[in-house]
Amino acid sequence: MQNYSPQKSYVQRNEDVVRGWYHVDASEEILGRMATGIANILMGKNKPTYTPHVDGGDYVVVTNASKVRTTGAKREKKLYHYHTGYLGGLRSNTMEWMIDNKPEEVVRLAVRRMLPKNRLGRKMLSKLKVFPGPEHDMEAQAPHFETIRITEK
Repeated sequence: MQNYSPQKSYVQRNEDVVRGWYHVDASEEILGRMATGIANILMGKNKPTYTPHVDGGDYVVVTNASKVRTTGAKREKKLYHYHTGYLGGLRSNTMEWMIDNKPEEVVRLAVRRMLPKNRLGRKMLSKLKVFPGPEHDMEAQAPHFETIRITEK
């Protein structure tokens, strides 16, 4: 990485990216606010070297996805739609059902919809690892975790 000079603007390159690991405990976190913070970390907006066309973000491991909170009546009223590919194959599940059966998918979809809708966004989403319980299997990568709280109490 080159030295910073106030006269020139800095443009990050793929070779200059240094990735870290963040750990987010989703218990008692509000889903939307947590997803916004995670999306900023995945995009690299929390770094001074942020460049929009470079994937300069960090890895994020989310645990306790089944204990995520929502505001209002979203658990009963919010619907997740998907299509089977057959005629009349539109299916819907409530958020309550999704949190009970697929809690990691609720967090992943919330973050995915806050990332860019292109190849770069899909690459950023691959750095997100979500686990429903307190245990995760990321020790093999020997990451140095920095545990963060997205929303302050």
